[in-house]
Amino acid sequence: MSISAPKMTIKRHLPWPLRVIFLAVAIGLGGAIAMWAYDLGRNFAGLNPNSVRDQVDALSSQVKKLGAERDQFSSTAIAAESQLNIERSAQVQLGNQIKTLEAENAKLKEDLSFFQSLLPTNIGAQGITIQRLKAEIVQPNQVHYQLLAMQGEKIPREFVGNLQLSVTVLQNGKSEVVNFPAQNATDLALYKLSFKYYQRVEGILTLPEGVVIKAIQARVLDRGQMRAQQSVNL
Repeated sequence: MSISAPKMTIKRHLPWPLRVIFLAVAIGLGGAIAMWAYDLGRNFAGLNPNSVRDQVDALSSQVKKLGAERDQFSSTAIAAESQLNIERSAQVQLGNQIKTLEAENAKLKEDLSFFQSLLPTNIGAQGITIQRLKAEIVQPNQVHYQLLAMQGEKIPREFVGNLQLSVTVLQNGKSEVVNFPAQNATDLALYKLSFKYYQRVEGILTLPEGVVIKAIQARVLDRGQMRAQQSVNL
Protein backbone atom coordinates (compact mmCIF):
# COMPACT_ATOMS: atom_id res chain seq x y z
CA MET A 1 0.00 0.00 0.00
CA SER A 2 1.09 3.56 -0.81
CA ILE A 3 0.10 6.86 0.65
CA SER A 4 -1.33 9.43 -1.98
CA ALA A 5 -1.81 13.04 -1.11
CA PRO A 6 -3.36 15.95 -3.23
CA LYS A 7 -1.06 18.32 -5.10
CA MET A 8 -0.22 21.46 -3.34
CA THR A 9 0.25 24.96 -4.97
CA ILE A 10 2.35 27.53 -3.26
CA LYS A 11 1.30 31.20 -3.98
CA ARG A 12 3.20 34.24 -2.95
CA HIS A 13 1.04 36.91 -1.33
CA LEU A 14 1.86 40.64 -1.87
CA PRO A 15 1.65 42.80 1.14
CA TRP A 16 -1.57 44.84 1.21
CA PRO A 17 0.11 48.23 0.90
CA LEU A 18 1.65 47.16 -2.40
CA ARG A 19 -1.68 45.86 -3.61
CA VAL A 20 -3.32 49.18 -2.81
CA ILE A 21 -0.66 51.09 -4.67
CA PHE A 22 -0.91 48.79 -7.66
CA LEU A 23 -4.70 49.14 -7.74
CA ALA A 24 -4.46 52.96 -7.62
CA VAL A 25 -1.94 53.00 -10.45
CA ALA A 26 -4.17 50.74 -12.53
CA ILE A 27 -7.26 52.90 -11.90
CA GLY A 28 -5.34 56.11 -12.72
CA LEU A 29 -3.94 54.61 -15.89
CA GLY A 30 -7.42 53.47 -16.93
CA GLY A 31 -8.89 56.92 -16.25
CA ALA A 32 -6.13 58.59 -18.26
CA ILE A 33 -6.74 56.22 -21.16
CA ALA A 34 -10.50 56.92 -20.95
CA MET A 35 -9.99 60.74 -20.94
CA TRP A 36 -7.57 60.43 -23.87
CA ALA A 37 -10.12 58.37 -25.80
CA TYR A 38 -12.91 60.89 -24.93
CA ASP A 39 -10.87 63.89 -26.12
CA LEU A 40 -9.82 61.98 -29.23
CA GLY A 41 -13.47 61.23 -30.01
CA ARG A 42 -14.53 64.88 -29.50
CA ASN A 43 -11.74 66.14 -31.72
CA PHE A 44 -12.64 63.61 -34.36
CA ALA A 45 -16.32 64.71 -34.20
CA GLY A 46 -15.36 68.40 -34.36
CA LEU A 47 -16.37 69.10 -30.74
CA ASN A 48 -13.15 70.61 -29.61
CA PRO A 49 -14.06 73.07 -26.79
CA ASN A 50 -11.47 75.57 -27.91
CA SER A 51 -12.70 75.42 -31.50
CA VAL A 52 -16.34 75.76 -30.40
CA ARG A 53 -15.45 78.68 -28.16
CA ASP A 54 -13.64 80.39 -31.03
CA GLN A 55 -16.66 79.85 -33.28
CA VAL A 56 -18.99 81.26 -30.62
CA ASP A 57 -16.77 84.33 -30.21
CA ALA A 58 -16.64 84.82 -33.99
CA LEU A 59 -20.42 84.51 -34.29
CA SER A 60 -20.91 86.95 -31.40
CA SER A 61 -18.64 89.49 -33.11
CA GLN A 62 -20.55 89.00 -36.37
CA VAL A 63 -23.89 89.55 -34.59
CA LYS A 64 -22.59 92.72 -32.92
CA LYS A 65 -21.27 94.02 -36.26
CA LEU A 66 -24.56 93.30 -38.02
CA GLY A 67 -26.49 94.95 -35.17
CA ALA A 68 -24.34 98.08 -35.44
CA GLU A 69 -24.85 98.20 -39.22
CA ARG A 70 -28.61 97.75 -38.76
CA ASP A 71 -28.74 100.60 -36.25
CA GLN A 72 -26.72 102.80 -38.63
CA PHE A 73 -28.98 102.00 -41.58
CA SER A 74 -32.08 102.57 -39.42
CA SER A 75 -30.80 106.00 -38.32
CA THR A 76 -29.97 106.89 -41.91
CA ALA A 77 -33.44 105.81 -43.08
CA ILE A 78 -35.16 107.81 -40.33
CA ALA A 79 -33.11 110.90 -41.15
CA ALA A 80 -33.87 110.50 -44.87
CA GLU A 81 -37.59 110.10 -44.18
CA SER A 82 -37.60 113.18 -41.95
CA GLN A 83 -35.77 115.19 -44.63
CA LEU A 84 -38.23 113.94 -47.24
CA ASN A 85 -41.20 115.01 -45.09
CA ILE A 86 -39.64 118.46 -44.62
CA GLU A 87 -39.10 118.81 -48.36
CA ARG A 88 -42.67 117.68 -49.07
CA SER A 89 -44.04 120.21 -46.58
CA ALA A 90 -41.89 122.96 -48.09
CA GLN A 91 -43.08 121.94 -51.56
CA VAL A 92 -46.73 122.16 -50.46
CA GLN A 93 -46.13 125.60 -48.92
CA LEU A 94 -44.40 126.79 -52.06
CA GLY A 95 -47.28 125.48 -54.15
CA ASN A 96 -49.78 127.40 -52.02
CA GLN A 97 -47.66 130.54 -52.23
CA ILE A 98 -47.44 130.16 -56.00
CA LYS A 99 -51.22 129.83 -56.26
CA THR A 100 -51.70 132.91 -54.07
CA LEU A 101 -49.20 134.91 -56.12
CA GLU A 102 -50.83 133.78 -59.35
CA ALA A 103 -54.24 134.91 -58.08
CA GLU A 104 -52.82 138.28 -56.99
CA ASN A 105 -51.02 138.62 -60.31
CA ALA A 106 -54.23 137.89 -62.23
CA LYS A 107 -56.04 140.51 -60.15
CA LEU A 108 -53.31 143.08 -60.81
CA LYS A 109 -53.40 142.31 -64.53
CA GLU A 110 -57.13 142.84 -64.50
CA ASP A 111 -56.73 146.19 -62.76
CA LEU A 112 -54.03 147.15 -65.24
CA SER A 113 -56.27 146.26 -68.16
CA PHE A 114 -59.00 148.42 -66.63
CA PHE A 115 -56.70 151.39 -66.33
CA GLN A 116 -55.16 150.91 -69.77
CA SER A 117 -58.60 150.85 -71.37
CA LEU A 118 -59.74 153.91 -69.42
CA LEU A 119 -56.79 156.25 -69.74
CA PRO A 120 -57.25 157.23 -73.40
CA THR A 121 -60.92 158.18 -73.02
CA ASN A 122 -61.40 159.20 -69.42
CA ILE A 123 -58.54 161.62 -68.79
CA GLY A 124 -60.19 164.88 -67.93
CA ALA A 125 -63.66 163.32 -67.77
CA GLN A 126 -65.97 164.67 -65.12
CA GLY A 127 -67.93 162.64 -62.59
CA ILE A 128 -68.20 159.04 -61.47
CA THR A 129 -68.10 156.01 -63.77
CA ILE A 130 -68.65 152.27 -63.36
CA GLN A 131 -66.16 150.21 -65.34
CA ARG A 132 -66.72 146.68 -66.61
CA LEU A 133 -69.44 145.33 -64.40
CA LYS A 134 -69.09 141.54 -64.33
CA ALA A 135 -71.57 138.99 -62.96
CA GLU A 136 -71.60 135.20 -62.78
CA ILE A 137 -74.23 132.80 -61.48
CA VAL A 138 -72.55 130.55 -58.90
CA GLN A 139 -75.74 128.89 -57.61
CA PRO A 140 -79.27 128.77 -59.04
CA ASN A 141 -80.22 131.59 -56.65
CA GLN A 142 -76.80 133.26 -56.17
CA VAL A 143 -74.88 135.66 -58.39
CA HIS A 144 -71.30 136.86 -57.93
CA TYR A 145 -70.59 140.42 -59.09
CA GLN A 146 -67.59 142.73 -59.32
CA LEU A 147 -67.08 146.23 -60.60
CA LEU A 148 -64.72 149.19 -60.44
CA ALA A 149 -66.07 152.61 -59.50
CA MET A 150 -63.84 155.48 -60.65
CA GLN A 151 -63.69 159.25 -60.41
CA GLY A 152 -62.42 161.06 -63.49
CA GLU A 153 -62.01 164.65 -62.25
CA LYS A 154 -58.64 166.33 -62.81
CA ILE A 155 -58.53 167.39 -59.16
CA PRO A 156 -60.59 164.68 -57.50
CA ARG A 157 -62.18 165.10 -54.14
CA GLU A 158 -63.12 162.35 -51.72
CA PHE A 159 -66.31 160.76 -52.99
CA VAL A 160 -68.74 159.27 -50.49
CA GLY A 161 -71.85 157.53 -51.76
CA ASN A 162 -73.71 154.28 -52.04
CA LEU A 163 -73.89 151.32 -54.41
CA GLN A 164 -77.28 149.95 -55.41
CA LEU A 165 -77.78 146.68 -57.28
CA SER A 166 -80.96 145.58 -59.05
CA VAL A 167 -81.35 141.98 -60.20
CA THR A 168 -84.00 141.13 -62.80
CA VAL A 169 -85.45 137.64 -62.25
CA LEU A 170 -88.25 135.44 -63.52
CA GLN A 171 -90.47 134.06 -60.78
CA ASN A 172 -93.60 132.05 -61.51
CA GLY A 173 -93.39 133.19 -65.13
CA LYS A 174 -93.31 136.88 -64.19
CA SER A 175 -90.45 139.34 -64.42
CA GLU A 176 -89.51 140.98 -61.13
CA VAL A 177 -86.72 143.21 -59.84
CA VAL A 178 -84.96 142.52 -56.55
CA ASN A 179 -82.99 145.44 -55.11
CA PHE A 180 -79.88 145.29 -52.91
CA PRO A 181 -79.63 146.53 -50.27
CA ALA A 182 -83.24 146.04 -49.35
CA GLN A 183 -85.09 148.53 -47.21
CA ASN A 184 -84.27 148.21 -43.51
CA ALA A 185 -81.36 145.88 -44.40
CA THR A 186 -78.70 145.20 -41.76
CA ASP A 187 -75.78 145.01 -44.24
CA LEU A 188 -75.86 148.61 -45.50
CA ALA A 189 -72.14 149.00 -44.74
CA LEU A 190 -71.33 146.54 -47.56
CA TYR A 191 -72.74 148.98 -50.10
CA LYS A 192 -70.95 152.12 -48.87
CA LEU A 193 -68.56 153.82 -51.31
CA SER A 194 -65.68 156.02 -50.23
CA PHE A 195 -62.77 156.72 -52.56
CA LYS A 196 -60.74 159.47 -54.19
CA TYR A 197 -59.62 157.74 -57.38
CA TYR A 198 -61.24 154.32 -57.58
CA GLN A 199 -62.77 151.52 -55.49
CA ARG A 200 -63.17 147.85 -56.35
CA VAL A 201 -66.42 146.28 -55.19
CA GLU A 202 -67.43 142.61 -55.34
CA GLY A 203 -69.73 140.24 -53.51
CA ILE A 204 -72.41 137.56 -53.75
CA LEU A 205 -76.14 138.29 -53.89
CA THR A 206 -78.58 135.64 -52.64
CA LEU A 207 -82.06 135.64 -54.18
CA PRO A 208 -85.23 133.70 -53.29
CA GLU A 209 -85.38 130.03 -54.19
CA GLY A 210 -86.93 129.13 -57.52
CA VAL A 211 -86.09 132.32 -59.40
CA VAL A 212 -84.29 132.52 -62.75
CA ILE A 213 -81.65 135.27 -62.83
CA LYS A 214 -81.74 137.28 -66.06
CA ALA A 215 -79.77 140.51 -65.57
CA ILE A 216 -78.08 142.77 -63.01
CA GLN A 217 -77.73 146.55 -62.92
CA ALA A 218 -75.32 148.55 -60.75
CA ARG A 219 -75.87 152.20 -59.80
CA VAL A 220 -73.74 154.68 -57.88
CA LEU A 221 -75.82 157.07 -55.77
CA ASP A 222 -74.70 160.39 -54.33
CA ARG A 223 -77.12 161.58 -51.64
CA GLY A 224 -79.91 159.75 -53.42
CA GLN A 225 -78.98 161.05 -56.89
CA MET A 226 -77.70 158.56 -59.49
CA ARG A 227 -74.19 159.42 -60.69
CA ALA A 228 -73.41 156.31 -62.78
CA GLN A 229 -74.95 153.00 -63.83
CA GLN A 230 -74.13 149.91 -65.86
CA SER A 231 -76.02 146.70 -66.66
CA VAL A 232 -75.10 143.17 -67.76
CA ASN A 233 -77.29 140.29 -68.91
CA LEU A 234 -76.85 136.78 -67.55
